[in-house]
This record gives sequence, C-alpha cells and structure tokens, in this order.
Amino acid sequence: MGKDHKPEWSDPHTHDSCFSFVRRGEELEGHPAAIEKNVRFQKRNTTEPSVDVLYDGVLNGDRSLIARAITLVESNAEQHFQKAQELLKKLLPKTGKSIRIGITGVPGAGKSTFIEAFGMYLCGLGYRVAVLAIDPSSSISGGSILGDKTRMEQLSKNRNAFIRPSATGGKLGGVHRKTREAMLICESAGFDIILIETVGVGQSEVIIRDMVDLFMLLVLTGAGDELQGMKKGIMELADLIVVHKADGANKQRAEHTRQEYNRILHFLQPATKGWVTRAYPCSSITFEGINEIWRVIQNFEVTVKSSGVFEERRRIQAKEWLYSMITDQLHFLFYHHKGVKRALPKLENEVISGEMTVATAVETLFEYFLPTKR
Repeated sequence: MGKDHKPEWSDPHTHDSCFSFVRRGEELEGHPAAIEKNVRFQKRNTTEPSVDVLYDGVLNGDRSLIARAITLVESNAEQHFQKAQELLKKLLPKTGKSIRIGITGVPGAGKSTFIEAFGMYLCGLGYRVAVLAIDPSSSISGGSILGDKTRMEQLSKNRNAFIRPSATGGKLGGVHRKTREAMLICESAGFDIILIETVGVGQSEVIIRDMVDLFMLLVLTGAGDELQGMKKGIMELADLIVVHKADGANKQRAEHTRQEYNRILHFLQPATKGWVTRAYPCSSITFEGINEIWRVIQNFEVTVKSSGVFEERRRIQAKEWLYSMITDQLHFLFYHHKGVKRALPKLENEVISGEMTVATAVETLFEYFLPTKR
C-alpha cells in the first residue's frame, strides 16, 4: 500500500449534478432590473468527457472525474459499455496495489459509524481511503435509500477519502461487475485502502467475499440471542470479527461477547488458509480498539502475502469475475435482442393466462435469440 503518489485533489465539495446555482449581479445592457442579485438555475454543459479526459482525471485524483468514471462503468446504457471497457483497459496497469476490505454486519451494528471512524483513523495515518457503499434500493424507483455521504459526513469532507454510495437496483447480479470496476477506478486514483460496505442481507456477503482480500463482520455486544439467529455460513466468511459499540456500560459485555465468539470460531473452518479468525472489541465513539483492528489487518496482509494465499485469492477472483461477466453479458444480449423484446410481452401473457407452459415460452424465446436453432 504505497503512499508516495499524492495527487492534487480537486474541491471536495464538487458535485457532478446537471445544474449549478449561479449568482447573477451584473448589469445587463437594456435590462436594469437584472442588477438585483438573485439565484437562478443555469444548465451546465452536459457533454460527456472523453476516455482520455477521464483517464487523466482519475490518475490525478480529480474527485469529480473519478465520480463520472464510476458513473460510466455503472451505466446500463448500451452506448456506455464499450467506452467504460476502453477506460478500464487503460487504467488496469495502475490497479492492484491497494488492500480491499469487505465489511458487513447485523442490523444496528453500526457499519457506517465504524467505517467513518476507521476511515478517519486511516486518513490520519496518511493513507487514502475509498468507501464503496452498496445500498439497498427502492423496489419502485431503483434509487439508493440510505445516502452514505450524509451518514459519513466527517469522512466525506476529508481530502484523503472518497465515498461512493451505489444502489443495487434491487438486484445483486450487477454487483459483480459494477463494484469490481468501481474498485479498480479507485485503485487507479491512488487510494491505498478500499472499504466495501455490504447491504448485510445474505447473498451480498458471498458476492463481496469473492472480490476482497479481507472480510470483516461487525457484531453487537450481548452475543447470546444474536448468535442463535446468526447463520454459521456468514461467520465462516469472516477473517476478522469486530464486537462494536464496546464503550460505556457495554464495555464489560463486549469482552464477554468477544470471548464467546472466539470459542465458537475455534470450531469453524478458517475463512483464509493459514489465518486464524479472532474477535476484537472496538468503539467508534472513543476510538478504543481502532488501532488494534488496523494492526490485525496489517498482520493479515503480511501473513497472506508471504504464504502466497493473497495472490492465489486474487487469481481466483479474476477467474470468478470472468464467469460473472459472461453471465452478465449474456443476460444483457438476450434481453436487448430485437426478436426477444418483440416476442416477450405476448409470451409472458400466454404463460400468465395458462395458454403456454414456461418451458415452451423459454424455448420459443431462445429460437429468436439463436436463429440457428430454427
């Protein structure tokens, strides 16, 4: 995790919106009333930046262009796909130098609070931190409903940090491509540590586990009832368990919870070969335990790199990415096929009305998609 490259950051308050407020106070010839100062909307130039402009902007740490580059790779528009892939191809040699950390937790565990405290601590050490927060989405609008920038107000203002909330759109499939590609853009921009916050609902943990180096699970004090309801599978994914909110009256209970988790972890299969997963108490309010969490992560990095597990995991992840991209591309091509788009509504109605079986409808659609079958 190099700290030599220190790009000149643009204004942290730069926004990539379509409109900007402009204060007009100058006198316009023939219009004396325009002397009055008022705020009006003025439409910005909506011309999309070229691949070269985005490339240079990302390498120079321009937050606005980093955001626009991520927006490009997240786009589902057909015309953006090739442009996004061209940009990623240029950026790829600049990637791979960060440590990628996935963070999940039970509801109420305080993931965003922890990420802000942990991120501020790391920024204080001189590291650059990028946070990719995968939000649950409205099933109606498809938009993000959590707004991590508002929940991480201090961190979002730090010049060494970058936060990108990203709605899942109600589907987890796109997380494979979009989060990975956003992560590569952040690495190209010189961020040393990438934190990926999951929605914390089942399948997303498995997806994120497959794209990070270390996976962290946040839990609460008073493990009894929580342990009963926690799936064993999620604990087996974790390289590190953080017993959060270990402060005040909770401090003693946190220690008891830590011991309880460590007893259970003793009987579970390690998430990473050659590494023993342990639980540690931590408070994002007092910052107590934050430095210990970072020390453990550094030890993890040294251990897995020296054993070869780090490179092996990244090779496997690249392979998984390949297959997930194949699936995503086939999905895209199928539903954008003219014949399929034309036939699908009619076949859908026939299936709903019981006039046609699902298997027959699928076979018919694939005859449109693969005309050689005809």
